[in-house]
Amino acid sequence: MTDLQGKKTDELKRKKLFLFDMDGTVYEEGRVFNGTLELMNYIHEIGGEYVFITNNSSKSVEDYKIKLIKMGIFVESKNFFTSAQATALYLKKAFTGKRVFCLGTRSLIKELKSYGIDATGEKDLNTDVVVVSYDTELTYDKLYNVCELITKGLPYIATNPDKVCPVKFGFVPDCAAICEMIYFATNRRPRYIGKPDPVMVEFAVKNSKYTKKQAVVIGDRLYTDIVTGVNAGVTTICVLSGETKWKDIPKSKVKPDYVINGVADLLKIIKE
Repeated sequence: MTDLQGKKTDELKRKKLFLFDMDGTVYEEGRVFNGTLELMNYIHEIGGEYVFITNNSSKSVEDYKIKLIKMGIFVESKNFFTSAQATALYLKKAFTGKRVFCLGTRSLIKELKSYGIDATGEKDLNTDVVVVSYDTELTYDKLYNVCELITKGLPYIATNPDKVCPVKFGFVPDCAAICEMIYFATNRRPRYIGKPDPVMVEFAVKNSKYTKKQAVVIGDRLYTDIVTGVNAGVTTICVLSGETKWKDIPKSKVKPDYVINGVADLLKIIKE
């Protein structure tokens, strides 16, 4: 078979470690894309592994487990590595013992605390560092507080550089869009964690029994998912079921190895 670029896909039949983005790649809000469940089952059948490397930090790993299990996808904690986890590891290394103000969901704050990080969503004069994320519980009070802290010059990081999050009617603002709003008020931009930093891919490979050569990154965003795979030296597949459209491929400086319509096509390719 060939992909949408006319490129032969024989290489993909030899892959064993499948690193999936989530929103726009395997589902959209609560709707699982056609082929997702069959693909996950087939990966199990061939002795492979799948890991979800998502930039969506609004949910903890435990929350994602519950969500995907309800969708019919068998998962354990080891099947995830999120930007929330990547951020937690970064904070532990760069800001050990520091007080963190987090503009994020209660789930994210709980996840950070599970790593031993002193995180809060409440205004605190003893704050040492600011974290901003994709916040589905966003309020103006949170924006006010984070702008005040950032204006004071505190270190400022963000969980991920995604501009939008796909939903059933189109898109809603993601973390980078929230950060851009903060930039207009403070003239400061954050140090972004998560994809396209290769740490998420490298962590997933390290914790599997496979090599980078046996791995493939599948995602719907060129500037996060595909760049992550390129940065990590792993084969990449761009699906057109989310943010990226066919017309975007020629314009992109970073090119995916393969382009397909969605995960149902990937199932056909590796089963052929």
